[in-house]
Amino acid sequence: MTARASDRARYDRATAHLDAPLAIVDLDAFDANADDLLRRAAGKPVRVASKSVRCRALLERVLAKDGFQGLMSFTLAESLWLARSGFDDVLLAYPSADRAGYAELAADPKLAAAVTVMIDDPAQLDLIDAARDGGGEVVRVCLELDTSLKLLGGRIRVGALRSPLHSPAQVADLARAVVRRPGFRLVGIMAYEGHIAGVGDDVAGRPLRSRAVRLMQATARRELAERRGAVVRAVRAVAPDLEFVNGGGTGSVQHTAAEDAVTEIAAGSGLYVPRLFDNYTSFTGRPAALFAMPVVRRPGVGVVTVLGGGYPASGAPGRDRLPVPYLPEGLSYDPQEGPGEVQTPLLGAPADDLLIGDKVWFRHAKAGELCERFDVLHLVEGDAVTGTAPTYRGEGHTFL
Repeated sequence: MTARASDRARYDRATAHLDAPLAIVDLDAFDANADDLLRRAAGKPVRVASKSVRCRALLERVLAKDGFQGLMSFTLAESLWLARSGFDDVLLAYPSADRAGYAELAADPKLAAAVTVMIDDPAQLDLIDAARDGGGEVVRVCLELDTSLKLLGGRIRVGALRSPLHSPAQVADLARAVVRRPGFRLVGIMAYEGHIAGVGDDVAGRPLRSRAVRLMQATARRELAERRGAVVRAVRAVAPDLEFVNGGGTGSVQHTAAEDAVTEIAAGSGLYVPRLFDNYTSFTGRPAALFAMPVVRRPGVGVVTVLGGGYPASGAPGRDRLPVPYLPEGLSYDPQEGPGEVQTPLLGAPADDLLIGDKVWFRHAKAGELCERFDVLHLVEGDAVTGTAPTYRGEGHTFL
């Protein structure tokens, strides 16, 4: 029996009493992935990206491990909810225009101490001040650095379109604007190198592309390490008491941790290891989060149809954004239909061994987005479900 076949047998036994659709997290794989992130971080604390987990119980589980420290959130409303729930170190990774949220933050000492907001433009400070509604608490601020690689005088740009702050001088200018402004405290710098951490460099069947990605990433790492160090020096000259410099992502943990200027690493997808994280030379994780759909039809030889399954991930449209049938091995989509909103035909010899009501297990493409589809995650240890945990959705929250 292959390892995957063994996993299928375990998951089927563990969930035999449950009807699909359902989602699971294999806690043994989840914990092993967490340990691997810590190993690669080489002693630097790892801040957990909540958008990649979206389940409070699992956030608490990973933060209970020595080496994990703080959360990186994705909306201000989520940040405030997490802080009210007892998480005392929440870095909002994206600028917000949530005026009601800023009013709440500025009026509550506990929330103001726990939540750090992200800016990359003085206009965002103006928005926060206009939203205070009389709240006088000091707002903790982090500056985001644009990590993109610019070549040929900027005519070629590789990296996400995020912050406009690219040079040390630009970041230092904004740092001075924060320091001079009453009601704000500059505490950190964040630099997420998505073109390094979030792009696989070992794509099956694409050797030339994989080699080009590795070359790009090696160049980008060298350039960013030098520039990030210069940015940190420039900002510390303005704000000597800077608390943290955050960088990284699941695919680049060990490389970013090696930079002296970086004080903590961000990661989250590496806990669930969705399918987009299969194509890396820097690490190999264990799939920990999966979902199962029931067989509801047998249209013919070599074909079964399961309920639902059309859960595409965000990002540029492409086949890599689709979930993949994972267990049993050997199933594939009908190219004329693909994964559907309410039904999904699956082709392959294993279909003939599946009965009505059997489960087909899928892996999704992007980590936390699975939790927008399910209210509950069933927690599997060995061949048993040992608990359940509500997702954000299960607690009544869809923050985006």
